[in-house]
Amino acid sequence: MDNCSFDQTKLNQVLKMLEEQLELMDSPAYELVVCGGSALIAMSLVARTTCDVDVLALVSNSQLISSEPLPRQLMDAAEKVGRIMNLSTGWLNSGPTSQLQLGLPEGFQERLTFCSIGEKLAVYYISRIDQIFFKTFASADRGGYHVADLRALNPTEDELVTAALWCMTQDVSPEFRGILRDMFQQLGWPNVRSRI
Repeated sequence: MDNCSFDQTKLNQVLKMLEEQLELMDSPAYELVVCGGSALIAMSLVARTTCDVDVLALVSNSQLISSEPLPRQLMDAAEKVGRIMNLSTGWLNSGPTSQLQLGLPEGFQERLTFCSIGEKLAVYYISRIDQIFFKTFASADRGGYHVADLRALNPTEDELVTAALWCMTQDVSPEFRGILRDMFQQLGWPNVRSRI
């Protein structure tokens, strides 16, 4: 049975095991930019669990590059860790990497938090404000647990306005602006609604 319950302790354990597998394989070193639930947990921003590690980008020569596809040796190591730890298939994934082409919030890379796992693996976690940006967009687009995450981040009105303005660069349609405005009204942020 798949195990869908990474908390902070287990996330650290899984990433350390991934680094050890990369060492055993004499793999190149990898630097991952991680967003989503794993970043929320690792940065102690939201107390919850997650099923996976979303790799937004790889870092190469200080530049963010697409994580699609994830490097073969990294995937081989992840598959081994998945078998050992009984994790969901695809627990390490490049699902959100299309955001690189769509555009990142200004100053995104400068706000990353670096975490060295070992010689073969380092992780950059996205910042709280960038989580607010992404979670605002995901809440409007998909709802569900993204709304709970957004609330748990306890954003200020100004942060939500800034996030909404960024979201409207991702989807420039008047319909999406209407969806955002309705969402803020329903979530109890009418002042944000009136400012966008």
